Amino acid sequence: MIRLPLAIRDLFASRSIEGPNLHLRPPRRSDAYAWVSLRKESYAFLKSWEPSWRPENCTRSSYLRQYRGQVFAAREDRGYAFHIFRNSDNALLGAVTVANVQRGVAHSASLGYWIGAPYARQGYMREAITVLIPMLFRQMKLHRLEAAAVTSNWPSRLLLENLGFRCEGMARDYLRIDGRWRDHALYALLATDPLPGPTAAATGQAPAPDDTHMHSYSGATP
Repeated sequence: MIRLPLAIRDLFASRSIEGPNLHLRPPRRSDAYAWVSLRKESYAFLKSWEPSWRPENCTRSSYLRQYRGQVFAAREDRGYAFHIFRNSDNALLGAVTVANVQRGVAHSASLGYWIGAPYARQGYMREAITVLIPMLFRQMKLHRLEAAAVTSNWPSRLLLENLGFRCEGMARDYLRIDGRWRDHALYALLATDPLPGPTAAATGQAPAPDDTHMHSYSGATP
């Protein structure tokens, strides 16, 4: 079992994941300025879907603390973070996280994401998740990918459903979001389910029912 985490760590650290309009790669220290700028610019857009945080606390230091935690999680095969960049100008669009990795009899993980306000409703998150999922199931050897969305967050819920995730139930007061406990819809996609095809990642230009926020535990600023 030691070989699998080492192989996954090396795989995720050494390559980017390419899509038609964007690519994903692990965070770097040099991403700090772009991350801080985009998070602050997107505060009003994101605050309804994330644990409480303040723009004034969104700093390079807070980014580096989060970055160190992400590096440690990847080394331990506990979680993997990816920044999303637009191919045309390398602009940071948002992030996807694969957290709570469980091995043994489970081989499962939790999906989370956030998108910057200037890039919402343009299909970018749909494309990002579409190109990431095959790697999670094939190279990372997951069997089950879970996600949770605030019940009223219909853009994210529709995105998951369009990508093949199935709603398996509701969890009352599942997470404390924007200062209050919120009910969440629970979704899952299995390695044996039909996976999203290339058409789901065909373009980042047309509006799509996506790009709001899925709770990742690591998207909010400490």
